[in-house]
Amino acid sequence: MDIKEFDYPLDRSLIAQEPIEPRDHSRLLILNRKTQEISHHYFYEITNYLSDNDVLVLNNSQVLPARLLGKKEKNNKPAEILLIRPENQPFFNAQIWPARWLAIGGPKLKKGDIINFNNELSLVIKEKLNYQLVVEFNQKDQKLKEIIYQLGEMPLPPYIKNPTEKSFLNYQTVYAQELGSIAAPTAGFHFTSQLIEEINKKGVAIEFITLHVGLGTFLPIKSQKVEHHQMEREYFRISPETASRLNQAKDKGKRIIAVGTTVTRVLETISHEGKITGQENWTELFIYPGYQFKFIDALITNFHLPQSTPLLLVSAFADKNLIFKAYQEAQEKKYRFYSFGDAIFII
Repeated sequence: MDIKEFDYPLDRSLIAQEPIEPRDHSRLLILNRKTQEISHHYFYEITNYLSDNDVLVLNNSQVLPARLLGKKEKNNKPAEILLIRPENQPFFNAQIWPARWLAIGGPKLKKGDIINFNNELSLVIKEKLNYQLVVEFNQKDQKLKEIIYQLGEMPLPPYIKNPTEKSFLNYQTVYAQELGSIAAPTAGFHFTSQLIEEINKKGVAIEFITLHVGLGTFLPIKSQKVEHHQMEREYFRISPETASRLNQAKDKGKRIIAVGTTVTRVLETISHEGKITGQENWTELFIYPGYQFKFIDALITNFHLPQSTPLLLVSAFADKNLIFKAYQEAQEKKYRFYSFGDAIFII
């Protein structure tokens, strides 16, 4: 498949620049794969389309303020670093913050460059690996954590041109708990604590898994042939207890609803003959049209960038032509697109 098949024209004015308040007042497009019907709602109305036969699975990963702005020591020119994760550990620990990290930065950064952030924090670039850097801070553990939380910015996507304080504060789901992502699992943005309570009252089961969003989710596809793209690995964790409850729900014929493409990739990665197992591991699963889904039955997600891996995933879950029809109708009705945008519920 040619990646250009997954391009679409978008009115740039529809790219959401800040979140809706309250979160559950975003719009909701419901897309029925069987009937091919499209209907339009508000997200808080999703309770009308859920029952005690449903299980919602959410990603509770928390976003790190991973964007650091400093200056090169040799010429005092601005330098930006985006932390990915500690070099030799897959997720963040509340106490153990090592000095060496994987990161990405501008193309002019070179091995040996020193970047200063304030009087207490600096780093040196130890290695340059393709587009990734290995950097070493002059601090570690609790002190490094404190300074990063003091200086770091939430890593908002580049299409958010003039971020406000509200943008930074809301770039996190209300149920975020496990620190480790460098981009938010944005399908969860639409849930408020009150809405989650209402969903619970309907008898809908809610389960949490963790996938720390890294480069795999948002790196662009650069190969012309879709099949040649290699996903960067991302770390996930699902407890044995959660896996057991999901297996029981599946056995009872309950509908497994993935909230987001990250949840989808975890459940599909670990599914074998219709069963999943609790584990900590890495996933490089790349889902594109032709993929046969093994575990999820429905998907809540946002409207994704052209030629992106999340767009290919939803085009695999629903017919690609149906997805593009829904995207076109969403534009006609002035839906808001991308991270802070509106939602689509594919059933």
